Amino acid sequence: MNFKEIDRTGTVEGFALVKACDKKTAKNGSIYLDMVLSDKSGEIVAKLWDFKDGIQRDVEVNTIVKIRGVLQQYNNTPQLRVDKIRPSCPSDNIDISDYVLASEYSGEIMLGMITDIVNDFSDEEIKRLVLAVLEEYGDRMLDCPAAYKLHHAMRGGLLYHTLSIVRLAQAMAAIYPTIDRDLLLAGAILHDVAKTEEYMLNPAGLVDSYTIDGMLIGHLVRGAMAVERIGREIGCNQDVMNYIEHMLISHHGEPEFGAAVRPLFLEAEILSQLDLLDARIYEIEKATQDVPSGEFSTRQWALNDRRFFNHGRRPISPTAKLDG
Repeated sequence: MNFKEIDRTGTVEGFALVKACDKKTAKNGSIYLDMVLSDKSGEIVAKLWDFKDGIQRDVEVNTIVKIRGVLQQYNNTPQLRVDKIRPSCPSDNIDISDYVLASEYSGEIMLGMITDIVNDFSDEEIKRLVLAVLEEYGDRMLDCPAAYKLHHAMRGGLLYHTLSIVRLAQAMAAIYPTIDRDLLLAGAILHDVAKTEEYMLNPAGLVDSYTIDGMLIGHLVRGAMAVERIGREIGCNQDVMNYIEHMLISHHGEPEFGAAVRPLFLEAEILSQLDLLDARIYEIEKATQDVPSGEFSTRQWALNDRRFFNHGRRPISPTAKLDG
């Protein structure tokens, strides 16, 4: 945690995100707050003793607070004894991305990269459709996470994941001449666009829950519906709309994973595989980034309950090179 020491007694001060906060009762009957505070450098358990319930202001989860307290050790683990706490205010000039996991690229930069790629499409019909969808959805995608808890569950994660798949798709199209490059890239760009309607975001900009629309319809079908609606508005060719809609509703591969149908042409199958590949690369790197060389991670339930090995041959960081 990036707290600043303000005196020689161990008193520190700084800002942090409240990841968790529970009211508990001490052995003497007094109420205290048991909190987990975090920033991009890590997290720490914090205690606010003798909390005056009904007098002192409650601490809201997923908000930024200013903290003053003393760093201590409890069971050989750092812990912060909180003396003062208040919500952050506009005059603090807080950048939320300093306190929550976020893409290393801004949403505006990533959207600009994607738009430049679309502008280079040779198929004018596909170009017109994709640009029209991005015109409606682009601003909503800027800071949106790509997931609730798993891969790319960070601010800007949706565009980060999207652009990663676009880069993979470009490489695939360069290797296999039978691939319809513009069609594959269109599917890659639009495959998760309706996640902007699927998630309810908390004040920290992370996914708090699913929306009713996300639960009842889901981003695969809602995305295809958006392509159909916008395509009709601009007079797009129906075959082009059908191909892209199929890629969106099939990109989860199997019905048990949410696909409405299985992929039924080459570009749809490639998109499904690249989506899975990018998600798994991110999860494996995340699982092993803090594991010492020569050791295994904890079991990863989302990856068939496997423990992954850090061979130590290269530094591990769950990031992709997107600006190449």
